[in-house]
Amino acid sequence: MKRKVLYYVVFTVAAAGAAAGSWIVSLKSPSSAPVATAPANPAAMDVSAISADMKTMLASYRKIIVLTQDEAKLSTDERAQANRVGQQLFHENQERINRVDAALAQLLTSNNPARFDALGTLIDYVESGEGLYDADRLAFRELMQSLLAQVAKDSSLPAIKLHKRISEDLDALAEIERNYEKEIRAVFGRFESRSIQLKREKWDGYVAYLKTLYKREAILKDYGVIAPYPARPEAPAPSGPSQASTEDGEIFGKALPKKTVVLTFDDGPHRRYSEEIAAILKQYNAPAIFFSVGRNIGSLDAQGKAKLNGGADVMRRLKRSGYVLANHSFSHAQLSKQTGDNLKAEILNTDALLKAVDPQRSPLFRFPYGARNREGMQMLEDAHLRSVMWNIDSLDWADPVPSSIADRVLRTVDKEGRGIILFHDIHERTVKALPAILDRLVAEGYQFAGWDGESFKVSGASAPAPVQRSAATGYANSWAIVVGIDKYQKWPQLQYAVRDAEGVGQMLVQKFGFAPERVITLKNEAATRNGILSAFHDRLAHGGLQPNDRIFVFFAGHGATRKLSSGRDLGYIVPVDADPNKLATDAIPMTEIQNIAESLPAKHALFVMDACYSGLGLTRGAANASFLRDNAKRLGRQMLTAGGSDQLVSDGGPNGHSVFTWTLLQGLGGKADLNGDSLITGTELAAYVAPAVSSVSQQTPAFGSLPGSEGGEFVFELPEESEFLNTSTAQLSNDAIALNTKLDAQASAPAAAVVVKDLQGGETKLVAPAAVPVSARQKAQRANDQGLLLYKEKQYAQAEAQFTEALKLRPDFALAANNLGFVFYKQEKFAEAARWFENAIRMDPSRAIAYMNLGDAYARAGQGDKAKGAYKTYLELAPKSPTAGYARQQMEKL
Repeated sequence: MKRKVLYYVVFTVAAAGAAAGSWIVSLKSPSSAPVATAPANPAAMDVSAISADMKTMLASYRKIIVLTQDEAKLSTDERAQANRVGQQLFHENQERINRVDAALAQLLTSNNPARFDALGTLIDYVESGEGLYDADRLAFRELMQSLLAQVAKDSSLPAIKLHKRISEDLDALAEIERNYEKEIRAVFGRFESRSIQLKREKWDGYVAYLKTLYKREAILKDYGVIAPYPARPEAPAPSGPSQASTEDGEIFGKALPKKTVVLTFDDGPHRRYSEEIAAILKQYNAPAIFFSVGRNIGSLDAQGKAKLNGGADVMRRLKRSGYVLANHSFSHAQLSKQTGDNLKAEILNTDALLKAVDPQRSPLFRFPYGARNREGMQMLEDAHLRSVMWNIDSLDWADPVPSSIADRVLRTVDKEGRGIILFHDIHERTVKALPAILDRLVAEGYQFAGWDGESFKVSGASAPAPVQRSAATGYANSWAIVVGIDKYQKWPQLQYAVRDAEGVGQMLVQKFGFAPERVITLKNEAATRNGILSAFHDRLAHGGLQPNDRIFVFFAGHGATRKLSSGRDLGYIVPVDADPNKLATDAIPMTEIQNIAESLPAKHALFVMDACYSGLGLTRGAANASFLRDNAKRLGRQMLTAGGSDQLVSDGGPNGHSVFTWTLLQGLGGKADLNGDSLITGTELAAYVAPAVSSVSQQTPAFGSLPGSEGGEFVFELPEESEFLNTSTAQLSNDAIALNTKLDAQASAPAAAVVVKDLQGGETKLVAPAAVPVSARQKAQRANDQGLLLYKEKQYAQAEAQFTEALKLRPDFALAANNLGFVFYKQEKFAEAARWFENAIRMDPSRAIAYMNLGDAYARAGQGDKAKGAYKTYLELAPKSPTAGYARQQMEKL
């Protein structure tokens, strides 16, 4: 997992298409990549016990896979036994991970100079241990994440280097997960189940005067401090009547109404993942029950008084957000083997802790592993608690691949038709899998039931909305047909169309993650009539376009309008080989485009035409504040055009683009996210592009939905930006900034209606949908991303405000801290810049570029010695980077 080692492995797997479990030969000899053993050097540290635990962790991970493989072939009893043992192995491994975490923390705080070598030896095993599969390395992912956090507390150079190494290893593990996804799914994809005051006017007047000179927040910020927003509890969703479902005794979920599921999460609370899961659930207005392990909340003293820990704070926030808190024992022991006081303590100690968190805690209890005995059931009855089991197991404790978890849950839900789904809120993979599961359940008409104090019921307010993340859009694959024609054979030549097409194609691939092989690009001579139609009829069909896919179509070239004998206009797009005198036979009429759009099996399609014509005969587009509620269910066929038949496309935009395409690209870059939820719908894109283009040209872009559309919306999800601003960051040219300033002057407020032309020549009002609730972490990321856009347009005050907002929402956001510092640097506020670069380094000590920025700020502030130190650290971390020469030159000057 050092890049040169592990990426070699990754690309080998990707290139060879190796099956899951393909043997990965060690890239180091056994002597160069030892599994830690007793040290030969007396000064060395003995980490053999940690090493042994790591090997046992791997062995248990492998055993879990073996236990659960081919589960569909097992009988019900065999499957239950396999899952029970597998869960026990998993929880034993969790104990082992906690033990190794504690040992590593002790090692790091020992001040023994050999500690980094010892840690390096352990990491060597993960990176290149002999006999490890790449899939094996995923067993160490959570341990590596914990180690990264521990190392970040040490600011020494060896620790910074180690932090960088572990960060790269985690990146490589993510790459392994992606590359192994199909292979590992071959294993897991077969599962079916988972008071008076003196008056002081003079003093008060003086203070009021000072406040006209300074702002407290600005002073704090200049000295590297931004106060985060206080926690704001969310009101629980209102309840309403609905059909109730009850079961005598234990609740398994089989008496729920048809197409009704209960979402449950075990083993938490987790310091991060529990609330990330809650944020996803909130987007769907979906209720859930969190079954928590007592020791994760706190403990009881000798007098039985609760001593709560940080986990209790997580639980309180979950409760304020409307989620149900429930009991999952104190230590996650196998209670079927417990009796007497031990069994009683496992049940009642956690109940006492939950009451300390929430006096109205629910009476729900779930036995660990589902293992119970008669004595345990009687204790529940005596304590007025009720056992909740499950009939749909995600197996997220065993399966390392999010998409495989999603597939299993959806197949089991389809088989059962209703029930209680078991998840665990202690895994990142569950966070990743959950949106895809919820989105598909919504699309198929399922309802989410919550606990009302007596039974599981569906609230009248709980109609879910599809999520607003990539998986949440419900798209399996993303396709595009991109056409650009400059060199017409019989029509006037164009200058910008090909570059427009190339810019759009790059945006789709680089920003929105369209696979290059699914972006069909036709330029100049390739964009014949037959070539364009073949792209739709043959290449999409042969490529495997599916009902859950999306397709984006972009055309840049000539458009034409022909008057029919009926007096109606018919618009055409003009291929490269069309004869102006044979428009009816050589060009492609919009009626044919309509037919193509209606015949495509994709869920959503968006056509964007950088050509001017009229005569589309489109239905009126419609979007309102609730359309996302059922967007996953509805087909969508939408079109945005550059202008009408009596208009010419305005070329001469920045960077060799037409004005329309430049505006389109700015919209897709983030400006069209009118409601700030990191999603751009077709309606939002049109609401941004149409008035903006009209304000700077003679064009009047039009937008509408094609016949056959059911009101669905094409959705782009804006990816999280990860750029650390530095001296190499490009900014827009002056002409681009000037045009963008004009475009942004037309930008609508999120709730404002925008009047645009519809594609029948009339007018229609477009309103961006209400923003979907997102977590503070997501809001912080969005503010940072907006700050980047503003920085590139040299709007420094506005950029500063956005980065400040990001840090209020997320005080440990190193990326925003660095970027805020660089905004100060560009304004020649070097002392302030240095403070924020220092903050960024404290938050993330392995970010080499932050040391480069810090060196520059120190140098410009006249602190040469400090600048040298920062440059030196940068070179230690990135000796071969493109800017290493610059750092050396700066050190020589100092």
